[in-house]
Amino acid sequence: MHRHLIFLIAMATACLGAADWSSFRGPNASGVADGMKLPAKWDAAKGEGVLFKVKIPGLAHSSPVIAGERLFLTTAVSSIADPTFKPGLYGAGTAAADRSVHEWRVICLDKRTGKTLWSKVAVKKRPTDKRHIKATYANSTPVTDGQRVVAFFGSEGLFAYTVKGEFLWKKNLGRLDVGAYDSPKYEWGTASSPIIWNGKVIVQCDTQKESFVLAVDVKTGKELWRTHRDELPSWGTPTVWPGKEPELITNASNFIRGYNPETGKELWRLGGSSKITSPTPVFAGDRIIVASGRHPERPIFCLRAGGRGDLSGGKHVAWQNRRGPYMPTPLIYRGKVYALNNSGLFGCFDLKTGKEHFYERIRHGGNGFSASPVAADGKIYCAGEDGVVFVLAAGEQFLPPVEHAVGETLMATPALSDGVMYLRGTRTLFAVGGGNGQ
Repeated sequence: MHRHLIFLIAMATACLGAADWSSFRGPNASGVADGMKLPAKWDAAKGEGVLFKVKIPGLAHSSPVIAGERLFLTTAVSSIADPTFKPGLYGAGTAAADRSVHEWRVICLDKRTGKTLWSKVAVKKRPTDKRHIKATYANSTPVTDGQRVVAFFGSEGLFAYTVKGEFLWKKNLGRLDVGAYDSPKYEWGTASSPIIWNGKVIVQCDTQKESFVLAVDVKTGKELWRTHRDELPSWGTPTVWPGKEPELITNASNFIRGYNPETGKELWRLGGSSKITSPTPVFAGDRIIVASGRHPERPIFCLRAGGRGDLSGGKHVAWQNRRGPYMPTPLIYRGKVYALNNSGLFGCFDLKTGKEHFYERIRHGGNGFSASPVAADGKIYCAGEDGVVFVLAAGEQFLPPVEHAVGETLMATPALSDGVMYLRGTRTLFAVGGGNGQ
C-alpha cells in the first residue's frame, strides 16, 4: 500500500520539484518538509535569520505557494486608504464595512530575493459579497502545477495564469453566498482553496443555497464535472487520497464525503461533523484525518481509505474523539496527529490507535491561532495571530515552545521550501532562513 501511494503521489506531482509548495499547506496539504535546517534563533524585527522582508499590498489570509524559483501570492487591494480586519478570539459574526472597489491580484516573486517578477489584476470591481470582520477578500490560497497558477476569489471567479504571468482563462462560478448557517443575513466570504489533480482544478463551493464540487480542465477552464451537494456553508479545502482507487475527500457539516475525482460520483459519506467546518482533510498511508471544532460535536475522525456507502459505525472509522480544532488543519507527522485549536489548545494523538499523548495549551498573547501548523526536522511551527511563531518539539511529550516574534499579525499558514520558511503577515512577507539548523 505505502509503495503504491508513493508512486502515485510522485506521478501526480511530476511537474513539481521536491522543494515546491504547490497548494494550501504544501503537497496534499500535509504541511511537512523535512531537511529544511531552519535557524534555531531568529528575530524578524532585528533582521536576524531573516533573508528578506517584502511589503505586499492589500489584505489577504491566503498562503504563499511555490514552484521552482517562483513564489505566488494573492491579495485584494481596497480603494480605501487603510483597510483592516479584526484578529482575536471572539464570536461576533459581523461583516466588515469596506465595500469599496477592489483589485484582486495575483503576484509572483522571486523566492530567493523577494523581487516582484509580475503582478496581474484578475478583476477590479465592488465586491459581490460582504466579508467577516476577521476575514479578507482573498482568503483562498492559490495552487500551481509548475506550469500554471490558479487563483480562486469566491464570487469574483476562478483565474488561471502561466507561471510567467500570461493570462490563460477565467471562470465565473456565480454568487457564492457563504456565511452563518443559522443566520443567512451574515456574509462571511469564501476560504476553501482550489487544488489540482490529474489535470483538473477542483473547487469545493458550499454555500447557503446551492452547494457543489466542481472540476475544470487546468489548461482551458472547461468544466469537466459538477456534483451538487446538500450542504451547509463550509470553508475547508478538498484533498485527494491517491490510492489505487483515488478518493476526493471533502469536509462539510452534513457529511464528510468521498468522491471519485475523475467523475465526481459520490463513493461514501460520514455524518457527525460540526455545524461549521474549516479544517482540510489530510492523510498518511491509508489513514485519513478529518476534523472540525465547533461545539458541541468537535470531532476528529481517523478513517481507513477504501470505504463505500455510509461509513457510520463501520470498520472504516478507525477511531474518533472530541478534540477537533475549529480553524487550523490537523498535522500528521512521524506517526502522530497534532491538532491546534484557535484558543491554543494543542493535542497529540497516535495515528493508528487514537491514543492521547497530551492535550495542553500554548500560552499565547490573547488572540489565538488561525493558521495551521507545519513541521520540519522534528519541529512543529505554529504561527499565531499575536505575531509570534511558536516552535514545539514533535513527540509524545509536550515541552514549552520556543517563541519567535514577527511583529505583524499572522493569519496565513506558513510555506516551506529549500531551507526557507515564508511567513505572510498583515502587510509583509517574511523569508526566514539561514541554515544554522535546529
